[in-house]
Amino acid sequence: MDSFYSVDSASKVTVFLYNDSTEYPATIVGTDSQTDLAVIKIDKTDLTAAELGDSDSVRVGEFSMAIGNPLGMQSSVTAGMISAVNREVTDEDGTLYKLIQTDAAINSGNSGGALVNSKGQVIGINTLKLSGTGIEGIGFAIPINSTKDIYSQLIQYNKVKRPYIGIGGVDLDQETASRNNLVVGVYVRTVEEFSAAEKAGIKIGDVIIGIDGTSITTMDELNEIKNGHQIGDTITLKINRSGEEKDIVLTLGEQP
Repeated sequence: MDSFYSVDSASKVTVFLYNDSTEYPATIVGTDSQTDLAVIKIDKTDLTAAELGDSDSVRVGEFSMAIGNPLGMQSSVTAGMISAVNREVTDEDGTLYKLIQTDAAINSGNSGGALVNSKGQVIGINTLKLSGTGIEGIGFAIPINSTKDIYSQLIQYNKVKRPYIGIGGVDLDQETASRNNLVVGVYVRTVEEFSAAEKAGIKIGDVIIGIDGTSITTMDELNEIKNGHQIGDTITLKINRSGEEKDIVLTLGEQP
């Protein structure tokens, strides 16, 4: 996969605008490594804002165009179509994304650029591609609707505030669970001090098998439901402890 850019570790960030040779120094307002998004600011007025589209209404087969600076070639555009929506992709760090897939050519330097529809509306932010022998035209963009809360929080707080349980977990499949006399679910390997999990009585060795009445078997499933809540919300975890099931109610904290 295409490598990710670490804007938070950059010594300098500059911006070039279309048909403008001026190099504008940029201030990093906030970054979010979990979604690979950042907000930067330049000192310039009278700019035209991009019109945002509705990524939830994007359909397979629609026109798409990627804008960016691939391989240092400024203000390049490539065109194609929407190949898939809600495509689940895991990067090399194990982070799961739900992305728009496009066959518009995306290369190093396109990351952070716009994916637009036939109306010129931004429907996604280009983020990565699949690469390798025999692989052609498989690129991905973060749906623009999923970025709105992120960039709003980055502007307001300089970070993203997320609900937090406070555990480290391991997915148990049927084979591993049976071998260790456990059940399928999320095995609690660590519990953070002073976290919501510790305060509620979650213990190392517990296996989480459900949340808010929904059965889960993986950490991704647990996080997807948890991330649908707000900090301060109350959730109910169903755990298996030493062969006995138990409901534990906890109040979500804020991710450090």
